[in-house]
Amino acid sequence: MPDPSEYRPAPGSIPAAPGVYRFRDPHGRVVYVGKAKSLRSRLSNYFQPLGALHPRTRVMVTTAASVEWTVVRNEVEALVLEHSWIKQYDPRFNVVFKDDKSYPFLAVTMNEKYPRMQVMRGDRKKGVRYFGPYAKAWAIRETVDTLLTVLPVRTCAPAVFSKAQRQGRPCLLGYIDKCAAPCVGRVTEQEHRELADRVCQVLAGDAKPLIRELTQTMETAADREDFEVAARARDRLRALTSVLERNAMVLSQGVDVDVFSLIDDEWEAAAHVFYVRDGRITGERGWVVDKPEPLDVAHLVAALLQEAYTTADSVPPEILVPAVPAEADALREYLRGVRGGAVSIKVPSRGKKAELAESGKRNAQQVLDQHRLKRASDLTTRSEALRDLQDYLALDEAPLRIECYDISHTQGTHQVASMVVFEDALPRKKEYRQFAIGDAVDDTAAMNDVLTRRFARYLEEVALLPEERESARFAYPPQLVVVDGGPPQVAAARKAMDKVGVPHIPVVGLAKRLEEVWIPGEEFPAILPRGSEALYLLQRVRDEAHRFAIRHHRAKRGKAMSASALDEVAGVGPTRAKALIRHFGSLPALKEASVEQIARVPGIGDVTARAIHASLRGDSGILDA
Repeated sequence: MPDPSEYRPAPGSIPAAPGVYRFRDPHGRVVYVGKAKSLRSRLSNYFQPLGALHPRTRVMVTTAASVEWTVVRNEVEALVLEHSWIKQYDPRFNVVFKDDKSYPFLAVTMNEKYPRMQVMRGDRKKGVRYFGPYAKAWAIRETVDTLLTVLPVRTCAPAVFSKAQRQGRPCLLGYIDKCAAPCVGRVTEQEHRELADRVCQVLAGDAKPLIRELTQTMETAADREDFEVAARARDRLRALTSVLERNAMVLSQGVDVDVFSLIDDEWEAAAHVFYVRDGRITGERGWVVDKPEPLDVAHLVAALLQEAYTTADSVPPEILVPAVPAEADALREYLRGVRGGAVSIKVPSRGKKAELAESGKRNAQQVLDQHRLKRASDLTTRSEALRDLQDYLALDEAPLRIECYDISHTQGTHQVASMVVFEDALPRKKEYRQFAIGDAVDDTAAMNDVLTRRFARYLEEVALLPEERESARFAYPPQLVVVDGGPPQVAAARKAMDKVGVPHIPVVGLAKRLEEVWIPGEEFPAILPRGSEALYLLQRVRDEAHRFAIRHHRAKRGKAMSASALDEVAGVGPTRAKALIRHFGSLPALKEASVEQIARVPGIGDVTARAIHASLRGDSGILDA
C-alpha cells in the first residue's frame, strides 16, 4: 500500500493559485480529480497524519502513488476542467451522478436527412433533440399520436422508410394524414425539416406561434365560408391544446425554471429535477450517486448542476436547488456561458415553487429506494462472486479486473478476436478491444497471437510516464485472464504470457460443454458449484467476450460479402454504387441494363456508364465502341 508521505510534494512547490489536481495509482490510472481556489491549501489537507483523515479520504490517498496539478486562471476554468477530466478518466473516488436510465425521452433526430420523432432511452446521440424525460413511455406515445394530427412529421423506422421509397407509396400513417410522407415526395426535404423544427418548438414549450397560425387559418377560412379548411384547422387546434393540457400547469404562465431536489445520506444520494417551461412540467429526470468521497449538500448540488447542464438542450433563466451550491459564483458564470444570458440559482422557501421542490424530493426518495433495492443484492452478489473466485482458483487477491478473450471465424475466414474487461464484476465497455488476426491456423495459434500482442503492449506502456499513459490502450494489467476454451486454449494462453514476460498473471479457461474451469498444468478441471456466483460471473464474462467477438466478426464478414463487382470499376465510389443499386433494385438487374439505361441514373455519365457495362459483362470491347 503506497505511503502518502513518499509522494508528498516538496514544501513550497505547490502554487497558491486556482487549479485542478489529479491523484494517480501505481499503474498511472487517475483515481481522483479535484479543483481548488488555492492548490497549496487544498492539497496540504490530503497529507495530514492518516488518523486525522476521513476514512474514505484515507483509502484514496493510500491507493494513490502520485499527485499532479494544472494551474488555471480562475474558478470557472477550474470548474470546467475538473468536470472534463472526471468524464475523461472516470476516477473511482469521485462522486459521479449517474442518469436513471428508466426515464424515456421523446427525441427528434435532426441529424438525419428526414428527421424522425421517436421514444429513446439511454445515452444521448449527437445531433438529436431530446425532450423530457417523461415518467411513462405510454404517455409519450399518446402525445406523439395526438401531435401528428397537427404536425405530421416522420415516425417510421429506416427500413419502413426505405421500403416506401422503393415501392413509391407511403405507409398507413401517410394515408391517414399523420405523416407528411417525404418518402414519396409529398413534401420536400426542406419542408419536412421545417415541420420537424416546429415539432421541436412545440415540445420545448413554445406553442404560441402555431396556436396563432391555426386560429387565424380557422377564422379566415370561416369568413370566406371554406368550412372544410376551417374544420381541419379547428381539429388541429383542439389536438394541440390537448397535448399542452396533458402537462399540468404548476407555476404562472411564462415561467421557465428547473426545480432540483436531493436526498442525501452518508454513502449514497439521489436527485430529481422537474423541467418547467411556460409554467408547465415538460419533463423530469433522476440521478443516483455513490459517495466514495465525503461531500456535504453544497458540494453535491454543485456536482449535480455540472452534470445536469453538460448535456442539457437548454438552461432556463432560473434554477431552484435544495441548498446554495459550493462555488456558486463560478457556477453562475459557467451557466451564463452555456445559456448566453444571466442565470439565477435560488433556494425556494415558500409558495408554489417550494411545494414543487417538495414533490421532487419525494420523487428523489423513490429513485434512491429503487437504487438501493437493486444495489443491495447486486453489490452483495458481486462481492461474493469475487471472493469465491479467489478461493476456488487459489488466487493471491480478488480479481478486481478480469479480461476475457474469444476467437470468432467462419471456417477459418474473417478471423477476429475480442477482449472484454470486467472491473468489480461489472463490464467496463470503454476498455473493450478488438483484434484482427492474420493467417492463424487454428484457435490456439490465434489465442497465442492475441495474448502475445496484448501483453507485449502492456510491458511497453507500463514503462511510459504517467501523463503518457493517458492515451495508452493496454497499460493496466488484469488480476485474472479468462479464455474461451479448454486445455489447448489455456495452455496456449499460458505459453504466450510466459514468453512475453507476465508469468505472475493467472489464466483460466471456461469450456462451454460442461462449464468446466481449466487451470494450466492441472490434469482435471476445477468444478465450481452450479449455483455459485463465481461460476455465474465467469459465464457472464465468457458470454460477453463471445458476443463482442461475433459482432466484430459479422461486421467484417458482412463488409466482405457486400463488396461487389462495382467496387472494381474506376470512378464508381460508394455513393454512385448505392445510387445504381437503388435505381435498378439489385446487381443482377444492373448487369442486364443497357449503357443508355445506366447513363440515365443521376450522377452517372456516358463514359462511366460504358465502363460499368463493360466491367459487369466482362466485355472490354464496349469501351472502344
